[in-house]
Amino acid sequence: MSHPYFLRMAYDGTAFHGWQIQPVARTVQGEVWRALRVLDPGAPMPQGTGRTDAGVHARAQGVLIHASRSWERYRLLAALNAHLPPEVRVMDVRESPEGFYPRQHAVAKRYTYRINEGPAVDPFERDLRWHVFGVEPLDRQAMAEAASHLLGEHDFSSFRHHDCVAATPVRHIYSVDLETRGSLLDIVFEGNRFLMHQVRIMAGTLVDVGKGRMAPESIPAVLEARDRRRAGQTAPPHGLCMEKVWYQSQWGIGEPYS
Repeated sequence: MSHPYFLRMAYDGTAFHGWQIQPVARTVQGEVWRALRVLDPGAPMPQGTGRTDAGVHARAQGVLIHASRSWERYRLLAALNAHLPPEVRVMDVRESPEGFYPRQHAVAKRYTYRINEGPAVDPFERDLRWHVFGVEPLDRQAMAEAASHLLGEHDFSSFRHHDCVAATPVRHIYSVDLETRGSLLDIVFEGNRFLMHQVRIMAGTLVDVGKGRMAPESIPAVLEARDRRRAGQTAPPHGLCMEKVWYQSQWGIGEPYS
C-alpha cells in the first residue's frame, strides 16, 4: 500500500543544476530521491511543483512522495532532513489526498526576483541577489509603468527561452510589485503559470527599462511581436526564488488563492 505525503521544501539552489533530475549533474530532485530511498528503498521518484532552473532558489517547492508505510509527520520531516544536504530542507510534511499532483493542481505561483544596487557587490548577498552596477538608481517609476503592461493574459512568446516546450505561450500575470528597501529591490511576480525563463526575462526587461535602455511604453509592442529578440536581457538565476504556491482548494493543501 502506498502512503502519499506532501512536502513543502526550501533550498539554496546555488550548487544545483536545477530541480529536475539529470543523469550526471547534481539536482535537488535527485538529492530528495536519494534521501527518500535511504528510508524506503523502493520509493518512486518524488514529484515537484515547478522545475526551477540551475542556480534558482525556493522557499515553497511543493513535493509529492510515496512511502511504503505510514509515518508520523514530524518523524518523516526529521528523517528526510537527516539525509539531505544542508542546502535543502523539508519545512513541512502532511498527508496528501489520493489523486493530488502538485504540478497539475497548482493554480498560482509567486516568484521574487531580488536585486542589489550600488558600486560594489555585497558579499553577504552575492548568491541571493543580482548586483546591478550603476551610479544612478534604477528608475522605479518607469519600471512600475512597464510592469503594468505585463498584467493580464498574454502570449508571452517574447519572454520565454527558445528551448521552452510549453504547449502554449499564453499565461496570466496577476500582479507585479516593486518593493524597495534602500539599495535592495524585490520584484514580486504572481501568475497562474510561468514559461521557461519567463520571470528572469521579465525581470531583466524591467531592469533595462530602469536603466533607460527601453521605454516603458514599448512593452505592449514587445508582447505583440512574439519575438524573444524584442524583450530585454535574461536576469541571472541566483536572484530568483520560488516563494509560494497555491493549489486547487478542493485538495486542502494550503490556503486558497485570492
